[in-house]
Amino acid sequence: MSSTFSFRSFTKPGPVRTASGFALAAIVLFGIAPAVLSDFRLGLLGKFLCFAIVAVGIGLAWGRGGMLTLGQGVFFGLGAYIMAMHLKIADAELRGDAVPDFMQIAGIRELPAYWVPFSSPIVTILAILIVPALIAALLGFGVFARRVKGAYFAILSQALAAAFAILLVGQQSTGGSNGLNRFRTFFGYDLADPVNKRMLFFIVAAILLLVVAATRQLMQSRYGELLVAVRDQEERVRFLGYEPALIKVAAYTVAAFFAGIAGAMFVPIVGIISPADVGIVPSIAFLIGVAIGGRTTLLGPVLGAVGVAWAQTTLSENFPSAWTYAQGLLFIVVVGFFPAGLAGVITLLRRRRRTTPTEPTPPAEPEPADLPEMEPVR
Repeated sequence: MSSTFSFRSFTKPGPVRTASGFALAAIVLFGIAPAVLSDFRLGLLGKFLCFAIVAVGIGLAWGRGGMLTLGQGVFFGLGAYIMAMHLKIADAELRGDAVPDFMQIAGIRELPAYWVPFSSPIVTILAILIVPALIAALLGFGVFARRVKGAYFAILSQALAAAFAILLVGQQSTGGSNGLNRFRTFFGYDLADPVNKRMLFFIVAAILLLVVAATRQLMQSRYGELLVAVRDQEERVRFLGYEPALIKVAAYTVAAFFAGIAGAMFVPIVGIISPADVGIVPSIAFLIGVAIGGRTTLLGPVLGAVGVAWAQTTLSENFPSAWTYAQGLLFIVVVGFFPAGLAGVITLLRRRRRTTPTEPTPPAEPEPADLPEMEPVR
């Protein structure tokens, strides 16, 4: 009886299953992955985990809030470029130069004014945490207060991503179309050291677990219920006295906050950030991973983002020109036939298994009652 109870406590929803799930994820990320993967593959997994952090925020804003965010590359790029500027300034200081190396090639002899604050590590970290979230809050309030939603919001966010990428291409002070690359240190640690590369993987893995835990709390709180209500019946929520615009702005800001952190960790792990990493195509790629994994679930966006990124890296090595078409076809199939993603398919199969009636066993025939023995007639 006790063994049955303990097994059920691990399988049914509750704190025991949640704790065991996080423990299993920690074992995989901090124990198994570093033991079985090479340094190169571990770095790739760290890159995929950065995408997963962005996907968790999209799952909250899109899956729970109904906001089709096609411009997360903007907030990802803001966090990435802020981190990249700090790393380039730190590398220049190590060499004793006044400006980074690419500025010297471009003929820039003085550090631009908006670069100067990012020479401080504290200011850099605060900017990574505040700037993407603040811009998202201002933009979201201006959009949602005017009740812009649906396809109009999706087009607006996509246009924002395109404008941001075009702006970066025209800026020589941020590397132009080449972006920023060749980072040597990360807050004083040598990025060429394999031990420090593993440290970066552990940092991004810990951030992912914290992001998932925080998102789970939001989803199960009263705010999470209001967010779903706004998605399904916005006018009824307004009639009950709540302001749907503020509820949407909060989710949109949290998603941008996650994306900024992911972009900041992407830079030292991958070693480069360019306009090609923050435009329309990366924003849609984030969305595809969330849609395939299951946008309404907690772990679906994480698994979908990692799976799509892994497939892109693996298949593009053998079929570089066909991967884009395969990615688009996969997105169409999922949206058209599996709108809830792979996680929704699994949930549907579980429900069918529970509701499938079992064949009733025929009732046992009653045994004839024992008759009293009759004495023979004499």
